Amino acid sequence: MYAVIKTGGKQYKVAAGDELRCEKLPGAVGDAVVFEDVLLRADGDSVVVGQPVVENAKVIGRIKGQGQGKKILVFKYKRRKNIRKLRGHRQAFSLVHIESIE
Repeated sequence: MYAVIKTGGKQYKVAAGDELRCEKLPGAVGDAVVFEDVLLRADGDSVVVGQPVVENAKVIGRIKGQGQGKKILVFKYKRRKNIRKLRGHRQAFSLVHIESIE
């Protein structure tokens, strides 16, 4: 059994027992998270596709960790003008353990 959920502007295919690394979610480590934007739910041969979401379907998970990704360097410059900018960015994420699909 698997489902396709939408969170943080992205879509993820998840199954029970998976670990999902998504955009940072509010809450502390150990808190339960409910994803109600289920776009597709499949159980064996039966596949239910939502219009746009599946009614009465939800995915329950638990936050295992919060963190930041690797640093991405953004370098901008203009030739012959001695203009150089170096900026760094680290995207925050949440690590979620998927417990069940209902």
